Amino acid sequence: MKFSHIAFLGIILAVAGVCLSTTAYAADEDGWVSIFDGKSLKNWDGDPKFWSVEDGCITGRTNAPEDLKHNIFIIWEGGKPGNFELTCQYKIVNGNSGIQYRSFVVDEEKHIVGGYQGDLEAGDTYSGILYGEKFRGILALRGQKTEIGDNHKPKVLETFGDTKEIQSKIKKEDWNTYRIVADGYHFTHYINGVKTAECIDSDKEQRRADGVIALQLHRGPAMTVQFKDIKIRHLPATKETSQTDKHKVVLIAGRPSHGYGSHEHKAGCMLLAEALENSGLPIETEVVTNGWPSDTSVFDGADSIVIYADGGGRHPFNEHIDELNELTAEGVGIVCLHYGVEVPEGKSGNAFLDWTGGYFEADWSVNPHWDATYDQLPNHPITNGVKPFTINDEWYYHMRFREDMEGVTPILTDLPPDSTLTRPDGPHSGNPFVREAVANGVPQHMAWARERPDGGRGFGFTGGHFHWNWGNDQFRKLVLNAIAWTAHVDVPESGISSPSPTVDDLMANQDYEVPKNFNKERIASMIKEWNR
Repeated sequence: MKFSHIAFLGIILAVAGVCLSTTAYAADEDGWVSIFDGKSLKNWDGDPKFWSVEDGCITGRTNAPEDLKHNIFIIWEGGKPGNFELTCQYKIVNGNSGIQYRSFVVDEEKHIVGGYQGDLEAGDTYSGILYGEKFRGILALRGQKTEIGDNHKPKVLETFGDTKEIQSKIKKEDWNTYRIVADGYHFTHYINGVKTAECIDSDKEQRRADGVIALQLHRGPAMTVQFKDIKIRHLPATKETSQTDKHKVVLIAGRPSHGYGSHEHKAGCMLLAEALENSGLPIETEVVTNGWPSDTSVFDGADSIVIYADGGGRHPFNEHIDELNELTAEGVGIVCLHYGVEVPEGKSGNAFLDWTGGYFEADWSVNPHWDATYDQLPNHPITNGVKPFTINDEWYYHMRFREDMEGVTPILTDLPPDSTLTRPDGPHSGNPFVREAVANGVPQHMAWARERPDGGRGFGFTGGHFHWNWGNDQFRKLVLNAIAWTAHVDVPESGISSPSPTVDDLMANQDYEVPKNFNKERIASMIKEWNR
């Protein structure tokens, strides 16, 4: 399900002479949006020993040659742009750096990145070239227009400028403006308004249609590099870059929340994305961290959007209902996991009733921790291959559903015990309506699906408080099936199988440090018992 892009959110304030803070507002009339707020490294991931904000600039610094054993990067986490223009100002003292685009993360922990790079340096030779970091080497030298063929090597088509003359336009140890245009597989670099390199990538095997943006700190002599006024604008997808037989799933992970092992939105999204990518099905994924993406081109071509984040008044969707309505009107699916099913009643609640068929409504729904048993599963693609299971989680129930459950299919259903309502009445703990329902033996639905009249599909799932529960093969398979179903992927009769994660797998990518009293053996025993 493809659709035109949403306008970017945010603009950049003018910066002159010194580094000044920027403020994000709506995109300016030309579509430019800031991806650095001038005050913090929000949406940027880098080693704090080397990266910081100084004088309103992203600053990378080493003090001695032995500081780095390899090149490191600070990675923008706001999306993986495909077709775009990017501009920034940079200043470098000693050493070498670069601006990665349409790139890939080689080692997340070590902040190693590969892909296309707009090179910049303190020397006189390489600023402005197109370099392939861990990706075919030099692709276009300064003053060259090249084409990369199936042999993965560049061929010079034209020499449009003299490298020394171009270098004369670049200021030493002062601010310069870098501009990169990635339009289809045609890449052009400019420094201070002067074209420095141009490349057409016809290498169908290795070229990249999208990827991360990152800034480089190069191993070698002590150096300092600074970037400011970093902004981007989306360009329409070309026919060449938009053709794909794969169904795109965007997973939005909320901010850190409840401490180690709970509400691990990023780690959970990454685990689910990896399982979908390795499923053998025509699915491609993108994971966005820290809530709503600052670069909404991540939604271009999306078939389903998954939200795993804190909800209620803090839900990332609350301020973007209108944009999401545009997407769902095109048939894009919506999946809400755990706290991501809760939004305020009114505009957000009504949207959720339309998108997925239900939501957690304060003073109506409740959020106890309890052992739920799902021993009767409906005949639905989401339950393909899923066996009955019992698991302890913060299973919300007594959801607010569409009137008469119109268009809603219950997926996980159980009757909660009275012990789930021992707390006093409160917005999340209890109310007369839920007490009456449980007392009368009314079964409660903890997961549900909806197929909308527009062809779009939605799924709500109230489990997912404990990160370790993703180690339960049935729990995980059900959610993987649901995501694929909402993306209009045919779910195999046996469901989407994925290897049972180890404790180390589940410990990866979490937001918090491992507590000293963490008991790996207990988690390993749980996983073994679940999946025997």
